[in-house]
Amino acid sequence: MYDLIIIGAGPAGLTAALYAGRYRLKTLILEKLAVGGQILLTPGIENFPGFPGGIATDQLIEQMKNQVLDVGVKIDSEEVLKIEETTGIKPSSFIVTTKDGSYMAKSIIVAVGAQTKRLGAEGEDRLAGRGVSYCGTCDGPLFKNKDIVVVGAGDRAIEDALFLTSHARKVTIIHRRQELRASRILQEKARGNKKITFLLDSVLEAILGKDRVEAVRVKNLKTQNISEIPCQGVFVFVGITPSTGFLKGVLQLDEPGFIITNEEMVTSRTGIFACGDCRKKALYQVVNACGEGAVASYSVNKYILETR
Repeated sequence: MYDLIIIGAGPAGLTAALYAGRYRLKTLILEKLAVGGQILLTPGIENFPGFPGGIATDQLIEQMKNQVLDVGVKIDSEEVLKIEETTGIKPSSFIVTTKDGSYMAKSIIVAVGAQTKRLGAEGEDRLAGRGVSYCGTCDGPLFKNKDIVVVGAGDRAIEDALFLTSHARKVTIIHRRQELRASRILQEKARGNKKITFLLDSVLEAILGKDRVEAVRVKNLKTQNISEIPCQGVFVFVGITPSTGFLKGVLQLDEPGFIITNEEMVTSRTGIFACGDCRKKALYQVVNACGEGAVASYSVNKYILETR
């Protein structure tokens, strides 16, 4: 019986584990992919406090992981399939079932993060992996001296567009509005990069090509004109979808699937807490994911003390 099982080992889950370890809660982290989660798709983090000039993402995650191991928290590579509440036991506890077995815990923190959302354009699924990508740092080197398109206008889109200029010949950023959503400093860097051009007030309607990406069809929302832009790669950054499918019927979720909590990270189910990008909120950044992880463990510790 664990005091706490944390599902997910991204920045939120790792911070929650660090605080749980310091509270001396018997804690286990279950992570289905790599420690670090989706943030590993970004090569560096420039806005995490304490690192002027930024820090390599894998370096930051490795340091966080070592802190967690130092306080005695175990990390297992397993995918959680379902959570069930025990019956006939007071206070209630939970059975966490994975592909490899099951665990029992007095409390749970869900920190499963979110996945990159698909655009839904014609040709996207057919050409995924054939020029369509969702990770600039993963696939950028494959587009040496090629023309590529980036769809999106948030921090992730602009960060990856800037990274892609180190490989591509030309990067065209397509966004449905006139104003970008990325931070001003990223916008300034992008507008100052000679390899980047902007196609604003426009939507990508189709990705064209027989066996690989050859062009995109774009519609201007103001003029309704449709044009084709030759390119060899399309990188899509249009938001995130929470990895909460296994929690339907267990926790209260909003329509897109984000977990609804209060400010203490308490969910609709007593004993289950949530933090990070799987949680409904206004800002999705590493810095506030870490803060939420700390709050979640504080709430767990208070809950454990109250139910003893």
